[in-house]
Amino acid sequence: MHHTIRNIGCFVLGVCTALSISLSSSEHTQQIRPLYQDYDYPLLMDVIDTIETYYVDKVDRQQLIHAAINGIFTELDPYSVFLNQQDFQAITESSQGEYFGFGFEVASDNGQITIITPFKNSPAERANIKPGDTILSFNHTQVNAQNLQGILTDIRRHSINNQAISLTLKPANTDVIKEVFLQPDTIHIESINSEIIADNIGYIHLTNFQEDATEAIAQQAAAWQHLPLKGIILDIRNNPGGLLDQAVQIADLFLSKGRIVSTSGRFFDANEDYYASAANIFTGLPMVVLINKGSASASEVLAAALQENQRAILIGETSFGKGTVQSLIPMLGQSNAIKLTIAQCNTPNGNNINSIGIEPDIKIAISAVTEDNNMSIIDSHNMLEQDYDQQIDSAIKWFNHREPQQE
Repeated sequence: MHHTIRNIGCFVLGVCTALSISLSSSEHTQQIRPLYQDYDYPLLMDVIDTIETYYVDKVDRQQLIHAAINGIFTELDPYSVFLNQQDFQAITESSQGEYFGFGFEVASDNGQITIITPFKNSPAERANIKPGDTILSFNHTQVNAQNLQGILTDIRRHSINNQAISLTLKPANTDVIKEVFLQPDTIHIESINSEIIADNIGYIHLTNFQEDATEAIAQQAAAWQHLPLKGIILDIRNNPGGLLDQAVQIADLFLSKGRIVSTSGRFFDANEDYYASAANIFTGLPMVVLINKGSASASEVLAAALQENQRAILIGETSFGKGTVQSLIPMLGQSNAIKLTIAQCNTPNGNNINSIGIEPDIKIAISAVTEDNNMSIIDSHNMLEQDYDQQIDSAIKWFNHREPQQE
């Protein structure tokens, strides 16, 4: 909160300077107090009232309150935000599988905005926005620590008002700057896409941890129960997460025992331990989970649970590293809400992966496909084929290499 306090402090000092002629008798007493002593709610309201009354230009009271709220959230982690009515509605709709917008999720930290992931079939994906891209400018306004929150608000406002935006982006692995133009659109998010690939391997692409995700996977397992599957690939690349309870329930589908995740926070109900129940699906089938730097939050909870309980191996890139839990807290009597970080997640082995990510068992970064010393499970002659996915191909080869070991 120090930045907020400093900002408010500047206002206070300015007003004191302007009124020093008439209020000089109290100056000495104020100067010997610690700088941030007695900062509380009445003082904040007094500051707003004073600015509203004496500031050289007319300032709307709601504007000041909005600025104060924004200032509060600049002192918290990048995932805690104030949600106005439209934002609250959008995030609620996204957990149900549909919303209107540009189709990307971001994190803001250290004065920059980073793309966590673009959603499938969204304007962002069609514009070739990638996980890890940094937004350098929005509508030709450079992003910096001072205007970061305002730009995030403007992006949401353009989405709500169906207005196009331009973004200048710096990809994570190159210095080649790119500019994209996005028109908001209605985005339908299917929780899973699935198919049988490569001689009886079940492939499930889990796109979002929305309300129907667990049921969708359970139904897919039932549909495949009579097939002679030789393995399961669960693809959670570019999955930004979603509902924690869905991550826990999906992990429970694949695990017959063991801890799934624990959460720890400052208030009592934020501290939980989640364990698997005995019933599970795809019993005995080997399993690969695909992750990349766009796999975040609930994706990492699921990946860590399956990895550390030895249920699956992970193939791909180090995940994003979002090991915290946010809760949507509606404001009493209003249509606004706060998305607030209330706890940190700990993997079954007690690790917190926030800002670290999860390391795959077999690491295959994008750069690997251009190197001569590729791992043996990467078939280099396929790399030039259209739509070639080296991580899926690596997973398939892992199943094929694994079979002789079982005999």
